Amino acid sequence: MLLTLDLGNTNLTVGVFSGEELVCECRLATNRSRTEDQYAVELLSILQLYHVEPQAIHGAILSSVVPGLDAVLCAAVQRIVGVEPLLVGPGVKTGMNIRIDNPAQLGADLLVGAVAAVHKYGVPCIVWDLGTATTVSAIDSNGGFRGGAIMPGVATSLDSLISNASLLQRVHIKAPNRAIGTNTGDSLRSGAVFGTASMMEGMCDRIEEELGAKATVVVTGGLGKEIAAACRRDTVYDGRLLLDGLRLIYDKNRA
Repeated sequence: MLLTLDLGNTNLTVGVFSGEELVCECRLATNRSRTEDQYAVELLSILQLYHVEPQAIHGAILSSVVPGLDAVLCAAVQRIVGVEPLLVGPGVKTGMNIRIDNPAQLGADLLVGAVAAVHKYGVPCIVWDLGTATTVSAIDSNGGFRGGAIMPGVATSLDSLISNASLLQRVHIKAPNRAIGTNTGDSLRSGAVFGTASMMEGMCDRIEEELGAKATVVVTGGLGKEIAAACRRDTVYDGRLLLDGLRLIYDKNRA
């Protein structure tokens, strides 16, 4: 079995694969103050919860956008399963032609998502990841990673707005019945969901114009499913995109 870990600013997503089958998937809150022992206890508890024997795990791979936790998490994994995780970064084989100014600057999460999207949906493709930040990646017809854009995440933006506007209250992010909100809560939801969906549609048009081809649009991330459903253009929601990408990259480097 393979243990896959995607460490983001908000969540640590954990998956266990048996071959290509995703045996279990869960999320933990990212906490920069946790120690190696604390992460080891949590990961071991997850394996036990899903009846996965640590001895059955033969490999592990980690992608991270929180460098300060890389060593802590790698040590925790090695303690409970006895293998050192492969850390996605420079020198790791991905099969992706990275065509940006400085390939070393490409975030591991963007790279992993692109690898999975190309494998599962073909090229060209546009990959949206809606998490702490909202990111979009453009992959051209030759499978080259051309770059993308980064913007504040939906929840991040909404939290900032509410904390700076005394009369606005926190709301659950879901699509309202209409774009025209008739109360404060629905107005906030409309802006968060329909506003983001419309932004995504416009950005996809611009990216396709620069790529010179129509592209498959793939959406992932914590709020991806809700907002993908509100898009007026065809989109594919894939909640396990990054875990599949980690599995694919591990297989490319297993030798």
